[in-house]
Amino acid sequence: MINQEVYIDVILPQALPGMLTYRVPQHLVEKVGRGKRIIVPLGQNKLYTAIARHVHHKAPTAYQAKPIDSVLDDSPVVIEDQLLMWEWISTYYCCTVGEVMNAALPAGLKLTGETRFLLLDDIDDVVLSERELVIVHSIKARGRISVNDVSDILKLKNVMPLMKGLIEKGVIRSEEEIREKYKPKMIEMIRLGDEADSEHKLQAVFSSLEKRKAEKQTDALLLFLKLSEWDQGRRVEVERNKLTKQNIQSSTINAMVEKGIFHSYTKQTGRLTSGQIVQEAAKALSEAQERARKEILRQWKERDVCLLHGVTSSGKTEIYVNLIQETIAQGKQVLFLLPEIALTTQIIQRIRKFFGKRVGVYHSGYSDHERTEVWQNVLSDLPGECDIILGARSALFLPFTRLGLVIVDEEHEQSYKQHDPAPRYHARDTALWLARKFSAKVLLGSATPSFESYWNASSSRFGLVKLTERFGNMELPEIVLSDLRHEIKAKTMKSNFGSLLLNEIQGAVERGEQVILFQNRRGYSPLWKCDQCGWIPTCTRCDVSLTYHKRALVLKCHYCGYSTPPVGSCQQCGSQDMKMLGFGTEKIEEDLDLFLPGVRVQRMDYDTTRSKSSYQKIIGDFESGVTSVLVGTQMVTKGLDFDHVSLVGIMNADKMMNYPDFRSLERSFQIMMQVAGRAGRKNKRGKVIIQTYQPDHWIFGMIKEGNYDALYQKEIAERRHFAYPPFTRLMNVTFKHKDEGVVANAAMAASRLLLPMLHDHMLGPEAPYIPRINNYYLQQILVRFEKKAESEELKHQVIQVIRKLLQKDEFRQVKLSLDIDPI
Repeated sequence: MINQEVYIDVILPQALPGMLTYRVPQHLVEKVGRGKRIIVPLGQNKLYTAIARHVHHKAPTAYQAKPIDSVLDDSPVVIEDQLLMWEWISTYYCCTVGEVMNAALPAGLKLTGETRFLLLDDIDDVVLSERELVIVHSIKARGRISVNDVSDILKLKNVMPLMKGLIEKGVIRSEEEIREKYKPKMIEMIRLGDEADSEHKLQAVFSSLEKRKAEKQTDALLLFLKLSEWDQGRRVEVERNKLTKQNIQSSTINAMVEKGIFHSYTKQTGRLTSGQIVQEAAKALSEAQERARKEILRQWKERDVCLLHGVTSSGKTEIYVNLIQETIAQGKQVLFLLPEIALTTQIIQRIRKFFGKRVGVYHSGYSDHERTEVWQNVLSDLPGECDIILGARSALFLPFTRLGLVIVDEEHEQSYKQHDPAPRYHARDTALWLARKFSAKVLLGSATPSFESYWNASSSRFGLVKLTERFGNMELPEIVLSDLRHEIKAKTMKSNFGSLLLNEIQGAVERGEQVILFQNRRGYSPLWKCDQCGWIPTCTRCDVSLTYHKRALVLKCHYCGYSTPPVGSCQQCGSQDMKMLGFGTEKIEEDLDLFLPGVRVQRMDYDTTRSKSSYQKIIGDFESGVTSVLVGTQMVTKGLDFDHVSLVGIMNADKMMNYPDFRSLERSFQIMMQVAGRAGRKNKRGKVIIQTYQPDHWIFGMIKEGNYDALYQKEIAERRHFAYPPFTRLMNVTFKHKDEGVVANAAMAASRLLLPMLHDHMLGPEAPYIPRINNYYLQQILVRFEKKAESEELKHQVIQVIRKLLQKDEFRQVKLSLDIDPI
């Protein structure tokens, strides 16, 4: 019987339009399988890690299939349900499945590709073939050699088996080795050796050490017995570094290992948790919380998705904990999504109090090794390991096998949407798809739900449960408007603080209470301007002004990262009269140091929270009372829970409200209500002061009353009239090119082709709010689709037309960015 050739379709971490097909050599046929990592050649001399998708016997017709190089895994690292989700994301969000793979896999499961090889030492005794000897002599002559060089020398197309053979024989190594980035964390352990593993032997060892006056070794042995709580007949162990941290020298330990008193070895350990977690019983629910819990369960009998609309500090987390308990008791997994890494710091501590080490944490703030370890734990599906996954949007991609509940906390947050690079997916909507795949229940939670979710709930697509009172019957905070027009006329402003806000801050601090100040702009000053001619320093690569960062002494672009030293004079007229306009979190922090000497002020924004532990330290200092005033951007608005915050100040409400976007008032309401909710969460009613130049704006009346429903009814009527979401779906098509004329022509040509298909469902083309970013000029077309099944087909027809247009010579260098359901 003739063996059929075996082929395999693989997903490569590249923006390729589809999968590539490779031939499987006979010796690897038994090893290949769906979801395993495969090393494949691509191009002349590059190797990539691919994920196997389909194994079959059909050779490709458009090209000759190359052989795969090797199979990395004995069992799949990506399971079938994950692959299906990748394909759904690729189809719905109009990106390649390779781009989804790049976003989904932790870096520790990806490999780096090598191109050059070097000789190792001590190869004289290795038996080599004639071709291998040619390669070795060539490397000796050149120092290092590439795959292409070897192909040219040997006149062979595929030399990777030869190179791999030399690597296995220990003759060569790659300059950038193909290696697994993930290496399990190993620790060195010490236990009693054969010469001291019983009480009788220990006594003899102590006697011997005493005779030789080996005091250091005696101390080491005594410390080991203390730390290990040694008991005869039980082999106990101690981490070596615990001994060395207590002044036991490594040379002493090594000497004891040589004598057989100690035995040294390494073992794999986890990176994810350290120390003992003292678990607590879940708190009893209040009457209102219990009603909400029962109503959620009732809604789930009719619908799989329920929206919990609970005011700030109503105790939504306690309801989550109760529902998580019920889910894991059924042997199912829970995915708990949060919009920001900053939020996970507090929530991790709160959830682990109830569930201990059953909680796994997964987000980009963790190292590659830690994220890979969570992936492997979920994949192995061991009882009691990672039953509950708490993370940001990337946690969706983990290999769940028995998902029973998905909680999306603060579901309205924009952070759930991935912007760049592709896939530009929305975690909330992707979570709904994932839950359907497992027939799992979904709970969306927010004090200020997105209008899309609230519309789904109002239309009975989702269940709706309301929790209208704060836990402990605490009153919602008092909201006061500070009229900056009046303050300026009365000359009572101090820098960017009105007298009302500054006096309240001083009073709160004197009473030993805490304050949160919100300003949605980081840096010191967003604008420098020449007072003589109006010149403003702008980014050389983007059409945006540079923000001054005083601590770093730079003017910086917040879009491309370009920075330059501060300017001392106008580069247009030479005037020294440069003024700073506007203010950011850094300026507020500096002002408070002047106005409140001796008061500890900290800042929480992108600049101060880049390291993994920085969130925890800032939040920990504020929780413990070390910090009295916390200044921050949107990070301080999202679900943080502090006992002693009596005052919240919103520094500049008008900037949010006047942003040119149909969602600006919805977002302004959400942000202001969310940050207001940080005040007065325990024991005392809080106060919120909003500084504005428009105190008569109608939205402030709704904010003061906390009247979400009134805002929703007003805004939803406008969206229905103008055919905006949730009544339609949007697709934002962005064209990019370094030549302004080329990108304008490409966008105009596309609009002419699309107009007969879309009619009045297309807006543009036009330049966006910032028309140039990172040296690329931008043009956008906004497309609206009806919410019906045929719209999916129309969406893909539109994209096909645009991509075909961009294949023309004059537009070949134009880049295309597609954003489905932009926010």
